[in-house]
Amino acid sequence: SASRGRLEGGATAQQYEKMAALSSEFGDLVQIKKQLISVISLCKERGLVHSVKWASELAFALKPLPMSELPPPAPLTEEDVEDLDALGLAKSYFDLKEYDRAAYFLRGCRSKKAYFLYMYSRYLSGEKKKDDETVDSLGPLEKGQVRNEALRELRVELSKKHRTGELDGFTLYLYGVVLRKLDLLKEAVDVFVEATHALPLHWGAWLELCNLITNIEMLKSLSLPDCWIRDFFLAHMYTELQMIKEALQKYQSLIEAGFSKSTYIISQIAVAYHNIRDIDQALSLFNELREQDPYRIENMDTFSNLLYVRSMKPELSYLAHNLVEIDKYRVETCCVIGNYYSLRSQHEKAALYFQRALKLNPRCLGAWTLMGHEYMEMKNTSAAIQAYRHAIEVNKRDYRAWYGLGQTYEILKMHFYCLYYYRRAHQLRPNDSRMLVALGECYEKLSQLSEAKKCYWRAYSVGDVERMALLKLAKLHEQLNESDEAAHCYIIYIQDIFSCGELLEHVEVSTALRYLGQYYFKNKRYDEASLCAQRCCDYNDAREEGKALLRQISQVRDQGEASSADVSLPCVFGSLSNNNTPVRRVSPLDLSSVTP
Repeated sequence: SASRGRLEGGATAQQYEKMAALSSEFGDLVQIKKQLISVISLCKERGLVHSVKWASELAFALKPLPMSELPPPAPLTEEDVEDLDALGLAKSYFDLKEYDRAAYFLRGCRSKKAYFLYMYSRYLSGEKKKDDETVDSLGPLEKGQVRNEALRELRVELSKKHRTGELDGFTLYLYGVVLRKLDLLKEAVDVFVEATHALPLHWGAWLELCNLITNIEMLKSLSLPDCWIRDFFLAHMYTELQMIKEALQKYQSLIEAGFSKSTYIISQIAVAYHNIRDIDQALSLFNELREQDPYRIENMDTFSNLLYVRSMKPELSYLAHNLVEIDKYRVETCCVIGNYYSLRSQHEKAALYFQRALKLNPRCLGAWTLMGHEYMEMKNTSAAIQAYRHAIEVNKRDYRAWYGLGQTYEILKMHFYCLYYYRRAHQLRPNDSRMLVALGECYEKLSQLSEAKKCYWRAYSVGDVERMALLKLAKLHEQLNESDEAAHCYIIYIQDIFSCGELLEHVEVSTALRYLGQYYFKNKRYDEASLCAQRCCDYNDAREEGKALLRQISQVRDQGEASSADVSLPCVFGSLSNNNTPVRRVSPLDLSSVTP
């Protein structure tokens, strides 16, 4: 193919492949720096500003090269020289976003660089017209039928050149983008993989591929080039697929390989910690990022989500004001302001700013999801459903949108619907206890109690962030008159609550103590029953019952009845329920050292 012949700017494919064929061990950072400088120049000539920024940030994190080591500019071909003036003129129009004008002056140019800019200008012209029409004619929640009219023509032209092998790495990337926009996703994946082989250092192609991979099996099935940039791609992909442990390991190895100063990697690690709700670690990294790059706007919407979760109103207010000073017409700025108003319970204003973000970028995933949350707060369920559906259209891997849809249908008491959406959220986040608890509640409402039990126990096993799973499981056993299992769950629940030093709602702890007091009394274990009854007296809502139980115990003891000698009660401390769910063995409840 032509991509195996002479590449952009005249460097031969063999030379380029030799440059890119470094092992994943990052043995030669000088060579990597040279490659980055070369690809920055190639992308800059073609107006691929996001790839330029990514490569520049990475190059900045590496040591500067001495003058003798700087890579020479790529030699020009005869075609490049012929097109030099037209390309210079067109590029100046392109930079001013006059795409039709740029394309007009590039007609008939023969060099690969000019051909890419010609096709890219036509593509961006169509996108700009589509966006303008969308903003003019539609509200942010109306599903627009506006399309980029240039896509079909571009596909026909590019597919002809693709069949004859005339596309280089950059035009393959553009062909993939056109296919993706036309929803020809399978063909798009193949073309993006081809683009990464033809030009491994173009980050844009890897990123587009990222958006099309739906699961780990699909990722493993792809034949990717053996180049150091693949490690960055895999780390990004693991984060997207919620494989956070693997992502963090990858990023740690990249830091150790010499990229410790990269703000891109710091931001990605912060996002990974945000995804597993390690809020302290994520906040610390975002603060470090703000110190290193105080005018950075990317990922600041994620930072604002963390500040929102922690209810850090002054910090969120400061961040919002700061971003407005830098650039108030950026998507991330609008999302941060939206979060600020949401934290102040001004939900209409918050929704307004998320709508503004979507006018700036209709494919902004976070804004669709957050807008769904705001409509939920305003009890506008139909608008919330539309917003969440838009989020899923943008990215089917967004568990928050699936979970939001589940919550919305739960409010509408459509439990079969919400079961479907909670299941999808759970598939994306198998170890998130919130999804499991929501699934359990849904099964309970549908009277599928054995499934509900499994969900609650699994939620406890993976680390119940809201500490509700055991309580719900205990109440379910109580409802089914499975007193031994209910007592067992209440015991673990109380031990967990007091061992971590948290004081949850008193009503929940007192419910558990009240039940255990009665349970021990029925089993003639009066010492434990007495302890539970005394603890009940510490809570207003259980005080009278605690006193009544103490009187009953006192009466029984006065009649001379002894406590049961069976202290092990294997049915309580053995298996949890009939469904063979494994349970760790626990000692009898000791409340003497506990202070609520």
